[in-house]
Amino acid sequence: MAKAIDPQSSMAALFGSRLRKLRVAAGLTQAEVGSLAHVVSSRIAQLERATGAKPTLELTRVLDKELVADDLLIDLWPYVYREAYPDWSRAFIAYSARATVIHEYSSHAVPGLLQTPEYARALLSMGHSLRDAEHLEERVAARLDRQVRLTGPDRPELWIVLDEAALRRPVGGAAVMRGQLEKLLRMAEEPNITLQVLSFDQGGLGALAGSLSVLVMPDGTKVAYTEGAHHGQLTEEPDEVEQFDLTYDQLRAMALPPPMSLDLIRSVLEVDYRAGSIPSRSDRRRLAQQQLQQRGGRQLRAGGGRIPRRRPGA
Repeated sequence: MAKAIDPQSSMAALFGSRLRKLRVAAGLTQAEVGSLAHVVSSRIAQLERATGAKPTLELTRVLDKELVADDLLIDLWPYVYREAYPDWSRAFIAYSARATVIHEYSSHAVPGLLQTPEYARALLSMGHSLRDAEHLEERVAARLDRQVRLTGPDRPELWIVLDEAALRRPVGGAAVMRGQLEKLLRMAEEPNITLQVLSFDQGGLGALAGSLSVLVMPDGTKVAYTEGAHHGQLTEEPDEVEQFDLTYDQLRAMALPPPMSLDLIRSVLEVDYRAGSIPSRSDRRRLAQQQLQQRGGRQLRAGGGRIPRRRPGA
């Protein structure tokens, strides 16, 4: 007999309880529901018992449709996935899910809304609060699910100021960083996304370590959120939020204009994280010189001209 789950214990437990009732009402087994949703039956069992990774938005939509839940599971899902975040960030996640404008500055990493799965996994694997590999995948899925809203009908205006250090810090290695920087360039083409880089030549910004977000809600009110490595703080007091808003405006003014920012990202991508199969310009020149020498040819000048071979005895 399945272990009874108290729906009051967590939102995941409530989700599981509703899922089980819908399945039973439809006269389906866990294996049959798993087949409809293209997952193994044990995954359905985990969801019903509120164990294992929490459901993704995609899986929730499939289950809602196949069980004719009339959006019941979809409506529960935002509350379920927020449980994958630490307590101090859940309120911020709730606000950002409704914000019409998101202004964000990050000094150490690419913001979660623009992370690739590989980058998110590498970054989150460094967290001290992780319990195990399954918890890591749960956190990654929750982070990626937040990105769905950027391309949805209610997508917010997203303006990100990214410290140059976040571009050059090799999170996950060169291959991961190539994919991440390429995604930044792609996302910057979206009409609702603006990206700026705060370059190193702006000097030390130690007081701004971590990240700062200012959210504009549908009614025009604003909230601010600051986050460090292991803590975060949500600010709703208007006077304090105004100060954070001013700080963000100053950061935006100090950062490179968007076109120059994208040029810098392209430069870092080419110089710091170029693919091993694509040599740099200097490497190509050096290789060409070596090949010419091996054939008894002529070397290339630095400016592109040629140096004639000297005859023996000349």
